[in-house]
Amino acid sequence: MTDAKKPMAEANRISSMLNTVLGANRFPVKVDELALEYSRQCFSDSPIDKVQGEDLDGFDGLLKANKSRSKWLVLYNSATPSEGRKRFTIAHEFGHYILHRHQQDIFECGDGDIETGDNNERDIEAEADLFASTLLMPLDDFRRQVDGQPISFDLLGHCADRYGVSLTAAALRWTEIAPKRAVLVASRDDHMLWAKSNKAALKSGAYFATRRNTIELPGDALAHSNNGWAGSQQQTAQAQLWFPREPESMQVNEMIRVAGQYDYTLTLLLLPEAEWQGARHDDEEPEEDTYDRFIRNGQYPVRK
Repeated sequence: MTDAKKPMAEANRISSMLNTVLGANRFPVKVDELALEYSRQCFSDSPIDKVQGEDLDGFDGLLKANKSRSKWLVLYNSATPSEGRKRFTIAHEFGHYILHRHQQDIFECGDGDIETGDNNERDIEAEADLFASTLLMPLDDFRRQVDGQPISFDLLGHCADRYGVSLTAAALRWTEIAPKRAVLVASRDDHMLWAKSNKAALKSGAYFATRRNTIELPGDALAHSNNGWAGSQQQTAQAQLWFPREPESMQVNEMIRVAGQYDYTLTLLLLPEAEWQGARHDDEEPEEDTYDRFIRNGQYPVRK
């Protein structure tokens, strides 16, 4: 039995190699070529032999071994309109190959699968996503793109273009290094599809349990249809508009952008450091942000 590989460590190791060979300005990652060449060089007895797009029915990506396990095939859904999503799907399947190929012969990852793993086992789909995001958007380079600049969707759009990913993926990556509390919300028809809070926001109770509840956007939210898209795409408001447990004096900076190819709106909520930390009962599940369930409709595209 092989030791479990760590997604970030494996992706960072490959990134270091790419930096040495190609230099710092090597983005976006040509992940299809990388998967083929890296597997041939490092695992010549069972490499990835082909990466190709097909009009797949029911799933976004597939990694499959032949009968002798001497070759592996990566498929991605060619019908997907977003090139960024295709790239992320390939990176996700490459992650399965690097991390999990000794566990099973086939990995089918698609929109219809809503479970992310058994609580008693490692979640291989989350691991493949983490590998993919780390490989495509290394945090050291990502920080260099945003350091010293006020965050905006224009800046995140620059990151999305640099790494060849969607705006959603870039925004999610930024929340991981946000200096203070940050929450990203995707919504359609005035209701949240999913929400993702960074660790600082989770600790203070600023999160949305969208897996267990249907949550409507606040009526005064910029993304709510009440506002008719006539005004600004950024505003500062009382934090209680979104998070009733926040102090009256706390404000939230709210900015929105339409993610056109996915037919939803992104709202980025930025909060100052918490003045207090709300009590949380042991049976609450803030980490489940329905991002983990619905992100396939965004840009971390594949769950098993």
